[in-house]
Amino acid sequence: MTNTFDWICATLVEDYQLDAASLTPDATLETLGIDSLAVAELLFKVEDVFRITVSSESELVPLSTLGEIVDFIDKQVSAQHGTASHDPVPSSVPPSP
Repeated sequence: MTNTFDWICATLVEDYQLDAASLTPDATLETLGIDSLAVAELLFKVEDVFRITVSSESELVPLSTLGEIVDFIDKQVSAQHGTASHDPVPSSVPPSP
């Protein structure tokens, strides 16, 4: 899919020991066993890695599948950085002006 999807999958496998084979764009957070605390933790990582600001966790609530979350992140990156980049921004790299 995209680098955003790959990053989400790698994070879920590493942090929550999920089976990579179960991580498809149509997989829902509920079926993956991702609870609200995990969503909040993931949101903090997304904001840090992609250098975006999500006004609240409630923006993610209507998003139920990994594909919807990836689309949301990509749209936020585009809106906030003026690019359609799907690449996570390493935290050690200063943001471009």
